[in-house]
Amino acid sequence: MLAGSISAQAQDIVVWGGFPELTDYYERVAEGMSDDYPDLNVIVEPIGLRDHEKRVALALSSGLDDATVLELIGSTANRYIVNDLLPPAPSGVADFVNDGENFEPFFRDTATVDGSVYGVPLFRGQGALFYNTDMLAEAGLDGPPTTMEEYDDYAAKLTQRDEGGTPTVSGWSLRLSGGGAGIAEKFWINMHQHGGSVLEQVGDKYRAGYANEAGLAALRQYVNAVSGDKTVSIDMPADAAAFQRGQTAMFIRESWVIGDTEKKAPDLNYDTALLPRGSIALPVNLYVSGGSDKAQEAAWAFAIEANKPEHLIWMLDNVGWLPNRVGVDYSGVIEAKPQFSAFVDLPEDYELFTLPSIEPINEILTRFAAKLTEAFADPSLAGDDEAIMAILESSAEETNAILDRAGILAE
Repeated sequence: MLAGSISAQAQDIVVWGGFPELTDYYERVAEGMSDDYPDLNVIVEPIGLRDHEKRVALALSSGLDDATVLELIGSTANRYIVNDLLPPAPSGVADFVNDGENFEPFFRDTATVDGSVYGVPLFRGQGALFYNTDMLAEAGLDGPPTTMEEYDDYAAKLTQRDEGGTPTVSGWSLRLSGGGAGIAEKFWINMHQHGGSVLEQVGDKYRAGYANEAGLAALRQYVNAVSGDKTVSIDMPADAAAFQRGQTAMFIRESWVIGDTEKKAPDLNYDTALLPRGSIALPVNLYVSGGSDKAQEAAWAFAIEANKPEHLIWMLDNVGWLPNRVGVDYSGVIEAKPQFSAFVDLPEDYELFTLPSIEPINEILTRFAAKLTEAFADPSLAGDDEAIMAILESSAEETNAILDRAGILAE
């Protein structure tokens, strides 16, 4: 069995993913199928997430010749399902997904549309705070922040500056640039800590939910960090790479950072902490499209194989993404790497939420992100709540117009 970019044969299956760090995992899964499918060739072709989403959109609209396993966030897959571009799972696969001993309702629901199972749950992106324990100790801070007010206070104390006062190490690295939808998702996480939600659901419809006090508090926090307290700047190194190089003291990110840091900065002293209120959880599922009936059968078998305990434990240990299957003993990995605790040891009142599975979700987040990035870079907004709220209200009108065009705007 061979994994790699080669030309597909009749009984080949292709695996398309948007997380290249999972390449070795998928190749491991492919090897696990060798006894039952000795002649099967599995072609693993991961690329960056945004390029992957474009690739899937183009391929599904034109049709796939080969049986292809598609790694997709549930809310993204929904737009293809409602347009009949992804087929439902076979009955045996649906039984596996619907088995309560395999998946909790939260994950079953993200793989199901109108009562039919379309995907197999695999892993999720879920946020927590990463913080440099050495930097906190040097700043005289005992333990991580637990409220959003403390986040600001910690950021001010942790920021390192040059003689002119320009920050050289950010106290709290915020997502200020990059892929549009990601900016809005990270803002949503912070807004959630203030008690709000970017979209509010009313029955089976939605409306913008950020032109209010919670949205104001979240955007004010960003603006103040960049242009008020100046604990971070737009052009500073950010995200995991900055954290691993000691260029930021704190940031919020998913669990994959644990595996990535083990490889790239094994001597870094850091820990993780729960967010004040809860986190987004973006479940990723495996879907199948294209190819002959026999090849599709093998592709669905790949999705089931991917959920075997030995593969999931390996993924958590070596990559860091959180598997969605329950009933698997992950304790050995968690005990060896206690940073996972903030992702799995959750109090009962800790709130997990996900993106709504509605067709225009990506457009909504991308357009909202464009308004946010403009605000982040506007120093005149610092201390001007009225101007900040005006931006939120203008963007909310755009969000509601998109929902209205889709026929799902709540009154």
